[in-house]
Amino acid sequence: MSINVGEVLLNLWQKSGFNAIFVGFADGGWQNLVMLIIACVLLYLGIVKKFEPLLLVGIAFGCLLTNLPMLSMLGTAFKPTDEVMANTNLFTTNPSLDNFRKVAEKTSFPHAVVNTCIVALVVAGFCVTFASMAGVALSRSRGKLFGGFTMLLLVLQMIPGILIMIPLFSTLRALKLVDTHFSLIFIYISTNLPFGILTMKGFFDSIPTELDEAAMIDGASPYQTYWKIVFPTAIPGMISVAVYTLMSVWNEFTIANIFIQSTELQTLSVSLRQFQLQTTTDWGALSAAAALACIPAFLFLIVVQKYLISGMTSGAVKG
Repeated sequence: MSINVGEVLLNLWQKSGFNAIFVGFADGGWQNLVMLIIACVLLYLGIVKKFEPLLLVGIAFGCLLTNLPMLSMLGTAFKPTDEVMANTNLFTTNPSLDNFRKVAEKTSFPHAVVNTCIVALVVAGFCVTFASMAGVALSRSRGKLFGGFTMLLLVLQMIPGILIMIPLFSTLRALKLVDTHFSLIFIYISTNLPFGILTMKGFFDSIPTELDEAAMIDGASPYQTYWKIVFPTAIPGMISVAVYTLMSVWNEFTIANIFIQSTELQTLSVSLRQFQLQTTTDWGALSAAAALACIPAFLFLIVVQKYLISGMTSGAVKG
């Protein structure tokens, strides 16, 4: 079956907020125009005036993308039930919190948020701790053995995780670990730790070895040198690993869907399926739940953005 690209693009335009500005200005298109103006102002402040560019440019692109039909989640979340499918405008003139109340009071979504937080924090803590130790060891050590281990980490990152799902499921089922949070924690650590080690190695490579040597001359042991000299300077790199790991676990669906079967153990992404009923989908509640799921990640990134950029770029600076 052939696909008419022109018709697809035309349909996308007709359903977008950009088209609403021209054909439905009086029926809510002005709201899309206001959002585009705000996006342009934020881009001007971030790019031209260089005022908090990492934050404002990201928000501006978010404003622009919101005018696309697949990202009208926020507007749908505030629509009353009778307007979710009937009102095609991005926002409603009669906002309601009914969808949010339904998500909080009549679904297992709040419990799924708690499950996700527990799993994400355990995985992030483990990955940050061991990635920092392994990273400093690889950075300060020399020899073909350590170089080969670094190459092995790169190779592991190239293997699609879906290829090992069947043998991994069989192994964990034999150990009676399927449908437990331990199975998720084990798999998430295995998939995120190699990236964390490589990131921390690159960060430690940018820290002069003279700091280690000076501490040892003063009588510090390798353990004391790590905790009192290397560790404090590596905090931005650790934060970048923590952010990557937390976001990876927070958004992951496939593994959680395969290894968790009990409703009370479901994580955030899997719990969103409960709004997809047998014959229809509760788009209002689904949009409200998705909006709530985005808030913690968005706030967390705002708080740690300075350390995140510092940690991700330090490993690229040499000399």
